[in-house]
Amino acid sequence: MAVNAGQTFSNPTDSTTAIDTILTQEANRIGQDIYRRTLHTSPWMDLVKQTAFPDGMGYTLGTLIYDRALPTITANGSDLAGSSIWADIGGSAADSIATASTLNQILTGAQDTNIGAGGTATIGKGHVAFGRQLKQYSLKRATVESPKINVEDLRFAAYRTEQLRAIMDSMTDSTKYSWEERYRDEYDRVCANFVPCRATGTVSLTTVDRKTETGHTTDNAANNAKEGLNTASIKVGTSGASNADVTPSANISNKILDSIYFRLVRAGAGTNAYGRENARPVFGLICSSEASYVLQTEAGFRDDVRYNNAKVSDLIAPLGIEKSFRGFYHLVDDMAPRFTVSSGVLTRVQPYTASSGIITLNADYETAAFEAAYILHQDVMESQIPEPITGSNGLTFDPVNYRGKFNWKNIPSVDLNPDGTIGFFRGVLASATKPIKTEFGYVILFKRDSTTPAA
Repeated sequence: MAVNAGQTFSNPTDSTTAIDTILTQEANRIGQDIYRRTLHTSPWMDLVKQTAFPDGMGYTLGTLIYDRALPTITANGSDLAGSSIWADIGGSAADSIATASTLNQILTGAQDTNIGAGGTATIGKGHVAFGRQLKQYSLKRATVESPKINVEDLRFAAYRTEQLRAIMDSMTDSTKYSWEERYRDEYDRVCANFVPCRATGTVSLTTVDRKTETGHTTDNAANNAKEGLNTASIKVGTSGASNADVTPSANISNKILDSIYFRLVRAGAGTNAYGRENARPVFGLICSSEASYVLQTEAGFRDDVRYNNAKVSDLIAPLGIEKSFRGFYHLVDDMAPRFTVSSGVLTRVQPYTASSGIITLNADYETAAFEAAYILHQDVMESQIPEPITGSNGLTFDPVNYRGKFNWKNIPSVDLNPDGTIGFFRGVLASATKPIKTEFGYVILFKRDSTTPAA
């Protein structure tokens, strides 16, 4: 602490001023402690890529994404060219007589046409079209404040030390919780794929139905892109083909993850995976401890753990991950979203409840039947955080750190704080989620209490 436990002050005014100064100085240490204590505690905190939000470009930005491009036989065609566009340089002797050649060739066997020239379906010519998507994203902000603190109550050293320690611990938890919720919900929202685990016929959906909720008074019954929609907003009762019910009926399984793994590889996600083992990419799977246990103890797959001695990548190792399992690093999130389902509609169940400011564990979270896991890829999104601004054109402002650094605030008020003896710690958080290759992101919803593996 900044003050020794036995330090005293000569009079009440001196003590109030000194303690207020101490709290202002202490705010810097609290900000550093928050960062240090939340580091390497959650895959959402460690692995979501962070960059700076561009200044001077407004609150809403757009990012241009180029789709995958391959040659087709005709311009903007539907048939991939493959090897069919390759043509012989030499033609037959009968077709290369000098008097008949359109290129005035005199060499026997030369091709009498210019390979690749001509119309849209010419031999020896492929056509590449560039598909582009413009995705918009905007900046959002939140604040976290401590309870009000009366500096008169902090004159006694023992109370001051204990109260500041308790406040710092509470703010550390609150900041970590706020950022985790933000990153988890945003990643869930931008994922383009939704996989409801079924006992048979499990498919990956890119379009779903949206349930009735605030701001959406009627069901958008068909063809809502999963990208841009949180899992809690999906109406699983009618999201399948021809409005089929896709409510999960099976637990997460290695068969489903194998299918997703090979789709990711073919989609090009292996280029920037979290690691490589035996010349194969290793992706991230964020799931609860229970889900990880189910996968590693599934019948027929246990030897994959026993015989894997590969080294974990440096990006993953600080989280305590020791090995991969069947192409995935299991990144544990024991606050993984859980849901109940009623009439085909999902309802999120939070792990905590609040009553009159008292936070307690939510018993309903333990019994909720449905849970979400995520395929985490670092190219799916970026979290862009604004840089502090101190002023412009001769105007000065107090710089604001948007990562949750806390500052001590003592704001005089005639009615509420006339003596300047009441203050609080305040942190400001702000970020924008930039969607990039959202097709690499998957939300897997499964029935956690089922003994049947999804297939």
